Amino acid sequence: MINMKKFGVLKTGDEINIYTLINSPGSKLEIINYGAIIVSLHVPDRNGKLEDVVTGYDSLDGYVEDKFYFGAVVGRYGNRIAKGKIKLDGKEYQLTVNNGENHLHGGNKGFFKAVWDVEPVESASGPSLKLTYNSPDGEEGYPGNVKMEVTYSLTNENELVVDYNGKTDRTTILNPTHHSYFNLSADFQKTILDHELFIDADYTTEVGSDLIPTGKLIPVADTPMDFKKQIPIGAGINSRDQQIILGRGYDHNWVLNNFNGKVRKIASLHDPTSGRLMEVLSDQPGIQFYSGNFLDGSKKGKNGITYNFRSALCLETQHFPDSTNHPGFPSVTLKPGEIYKQKTIYRFSIK
Repeated sequence: MINMKKFGVLKTGDEINIYTLINSPGSKLEIINYGAIIVSLHVPDRNGKLEDVVTGYDSLDGYVEDKFYFGAVVGRYGNRIAKGKIKLDGKEYQLTVNNGENHLHGGNKGFFKAVWDVEPVESASGPSLKLTYNSPDGEEGYPGNVKMEVTYSLTNENELVVDYNGKTDRTTILNPTHHSYFNLSADFQKTILDHELFIDADYTTEVGSDLIPTGKLIPVADTPMDFKKQIPIGAGINSRDQQIILGRGYDHNWVLNNFNGKVRKIASLHDPTSGRLMEVLSDQPGIQFYSGNFLDGSKKGKNGITYNFRSALCLETQHFPDSTNHPGFPSVTLKPGEIYKQKTIYRFSIK
C-alpha cells in the first residue's frame, strides 16, 4: 500500500509530497521527493512493537536546512574527493569544495537537495517507489548529463531494498549512496555504543588528517577496526588508535571481502535491548561506517528530539572515498552507453 500527502512547498514553488509505504506485516516507510529522503522507517522489536529507527525532521524546512544528510541519497559521489579534483580522459575538472578543501557527498546541491520525480509501483513482494532526477552537465562541476533512478522497496519480508540505476551522455564518475542514520533501539536519547556490529572486511582504507584515503589498505586484525566478529561499537571507539583519533571515532571505509559485483551479506547491526537485527547486503566493494561523531544536539528532529553525539550511525554502501584519484581502487568511471547499477538491502528481523 502507498499513500501520498503534501509535505511542504519549497521557495522555488516546487511542491514536496510524502509517500507512505506499508507492507503486509505492517512495517512503514516514509519518503519525500526532496533529496529522495527517507523520513521514517518503522519496524518491529522483539515484542512486535513498531517504532521509528531513523533520524529525521517533522517539516520540510528541517530538511532544507539540514547539514547532516539525514535519510538522503547523496551524490553524484558519496564520500570525499581530495581537493574536489578529478581527471577524466586527460581533462581535469574542479568540483565544488564543501568539506574543508575537499568535496563531500556531491557538493552544496547534490542529489540530496534535488526535487525528484516519483512513480509509485506495487508488486507482489511489497510496495515500491521509483524516484528520478536528471542532473545537468556541469552541476557541482561534474561533466555529463546524468539520469539517476533510485527505487525504494519495502518487502513483505521486512527488507528495505535500494536499487540505483544511472546513465550519462559524457564520461563522468558516479558513486551515490544512501545516508540514513540508524538507532535500532528507537530511543535517540541513547547512544549507539551498545549496538553490536559485524563488518565482513579484513582491511580499511587508511586515511590522513583530512579523512582522505592515503591509498594504503591497512589490516583490521588486532585493531579497534576489527568487526569480523559482532562486537559492541563502544568497545574500541575511544581507543588511542591513530585512525580512530583522526575520525573522532568511526568514520572510515571498510574494504569488503568477496567483492564480485554480486549481492552478498556484508554487515549486520544488532541492538540487544530491542532485539532488532539489521543485516546489510550489497554488491558494492566498500562500506562507510560513521558513528555519528558530529551530531551535536544543535538540531531538533522528529517529535522535538535532539540528536546528540553518537545517538545514531550510518552504514553507507559505496565505492571507496576518492577512488577516482587512486588507480588501484575499484573504478567509479561511467561512460556513455554504460549503465550504473547498485543494489543494497537492509533486512530487519529479531535476534
